[in-house]
Amino acid sequence: MKIGIIGAGRIGATLARQFAGAGYLVTVCNSRGSETLAPLTAELGGNVKAATPAETVEFGDVIVLALPWRNLDKLPPADLFAGKIVIDATNPYTADGQVVDLEGHTSSGLVACRFLTARVVKAFNTIHWETLATGSRADPEERLVIFVASDYVRAKSIVSQMIEDIGFAPVDTGSLREGGRRQEPGAELFNHVITLRQARHQLAGTC
Repeated sequence: MKIGIIGAGRIGATLARQFAGAGYLVTVCNSRGSETLAPLTAELGGNVKAATPAETVEFGDVIVLALPWRNLDKLPPADLFAGKIVIDATNPYTADGQVVDLEGHTSSGLVACRFLTARVVKAFNTIHWETLATGSRADPEERLVIFVASDYVRAKSIVSQMIEDIGFAPVDTGSLREGGRRQEPGAELFNHVITLRQARHQLAGTC
């Protein structure tokens, strides 16, 4: 499985570390040029390389969108994403940290409209990067949760396995519309650090 990560900020760089450590081949890009990623790729070793955004998309079987919401218009052409799994890790914030009014839409739904021939999965957007960097656990029941929403069962399964491989617990929140809404900033599951055991109770409405 090859992973392309668009964005090398805190979330993107942390995911590159985690996935490379789990044995995945990773290509990462940013808006400032691949040469600026030399320290990161040198740190992470042979499983990680830097590339342009278009090369990153072409490389990956799974593409992680880890860039600011306001920069989505700078992504490579949508046809490059055809047939790929696209993990939407973005949150709809403005440059000054305000939540964007999406007029009833979900951020993941709007991302899916951009990539009609890709399989969009909402994940990694509800967890703080520091928790992602340090929260990996061996005990499956005590693992911290990463919520996952998608309309594509197979894509959701693949992303869930990726989450397990880095020591977290995937929890299915449903379709991209309903599950994605529950994962938006300000919603019940956003930035909510819980274990798998706790999540099962919460999603069942028992706590």
